[in-house]
Amino acid sequence: MNKHIVLLPGDGVGNEIVESAKHVLHAAASEFGHSFTLHEYAIGGAAIDHYDTPLPETTLEASREADAILLGAVGGDKWDALPAEKRPEKGLLGIRKALGLFANLRPVKGFPSLLHASPLKEHIIDGSDILIIRELTGGLYFGKPSERRDNGNAVVDTLYYARDEMERIIDKAFQSARLRRNHLTSVDKANVLESSRMWREIVNEKSKEYPDVVVEHELVDAAAMKLITQPNQFDVMVTENMFGDILSDEASVLTGSLGMLPSASIRSDGVGLYEPVHGSAPDIAGKGIANPLGTILSVAMMLRHSFQMEEEAAAVERAVRESLAQGYYTTDLDIKNGQLVSTEQMTAAVVENLTVKSVSDSICNIYV
Repeated sequence: MNKHIVLLPGDGVGNEIVESAKHVLHAAASEFGHSFTLHEYAIGGAAIDHYDTPLPETTLEASREADAILLGAVGGDKWDALPAEKRPEKGLLGIRKALGLFANLRPVKGFPSLLHASPLKEHIIDGSDILIIRELTGGLYFGKPSERRDNGNAVVDTLYYARDEMERIIDKAFQSARLRRNHLTSVDKANVLESSRMWREIVNEKSKEYPDVVVEHELVDAAAMKLITQPNQFDVMVTENMFGDILSDEASVLTGSLGMLPSASIRSDGVGLYEPVHGSAPDIAGKGIANPLGTILSVAMMLRHSFQMEEEAAAVERAVRESLAQGYYTTDLDIKNGQLVSTEQMTAAVVENLTVKSVSDSICNIYV
C-alpha cells in the first residue's frame, strides 16, 4: 500500500523529532511491505522566516493532497513580538480549519516503567488508559471576533456551535468507544450554558444509535477533579473545544512527561494531522536530546486512524514500550537503573524493536 505523507517539521526540536519519525516510517514500510512517500514543507516560525506567513499556500495545497500530515512543533521566543495574526501558532490553527480537522484525539496511557514519574501516586495512575476527544473547529475560539465595549471596560467573546458540528464529534466519540471499552463520558456545563444543554441533548439522542456504549455525563469541574483522583474510571471522554483544551492539558501531565504523548486531529474521511503534545522546546533544539517518542507514537496513530493499519500501529507502540522496558530514556524521563540516550539513539532502539537489528544499525549504534 502506498501512502503520501506531508511532513511539517516546524520550529525548535521539530526537525529532530520528525527525522526520528521518518526512520520509523521507513522501518515500518519495509517490515510490512508498504510504500510511504514523504515530502517536507514549512509551517510556523520557519515559514515566517522564509515566506513571511506561518502557513504558506504551497504547504496548504500539499496538505490538501496528502493522505496524512505529520507535524513537529511550532512557535518559540524568536517570534513572540509579532502581531497575533502573524504568530507561528496561526499556521497550526489555520491548517486545522482549512482542512476541516474537527476532531482532536489525545490518548493518555501510562507506561509501567514511567509510573514513578507521575505527580500522582502510582496506584492511582496504574492502568489508566484514556482517550480524550475534543471538538476542534467551533466554540468560543472560533466565534465572532472578540470586541471591547464601553471604552475598553467591557469585553464580549462569543461561543457558537451549529448542531451538525456537535453531532459529528459526538458520533466520532461513540465510534471510538466501540473500538475500546464501550464507555463514553460526555463533559459539559449543562447547569449553566445553553450550548452545553444542547450538547447533552444530542449525546442522549445519539446514545440510542449506540446501545452497546454506556454513557455518563459529567460537569466539567467534576471531570477535572476526577481526572486527578480517579483517572481509571474514564475510557473515552468527549467535550467541546475550550473544555477539551483544558482537560487534555491537565491529563497530559498524569503520565510523567509531555514528551510521551501523541495526538491526532482528523476529519470524517480519515485524513488527519498528527503531532506530539509537547511544544517546540527552543532551549534544547539542536542538542540531540529531545524525546522523539511522542512523535513516534503519533506515527502509530497515523497508521491506525488514517491508514487502518492496526497491526503496524500496534507494532510501533510495542516497540516504544519495549524500548522503555529495556531502560532507555531521554533527559525528560527518568528510568531507574536505565541508560540515558540521545534522540537518535532512542529512535534506533525503537527501530530495532520494530524490525531486525540490521535496520537499526543503519541509523546508529545505541550501545555506544
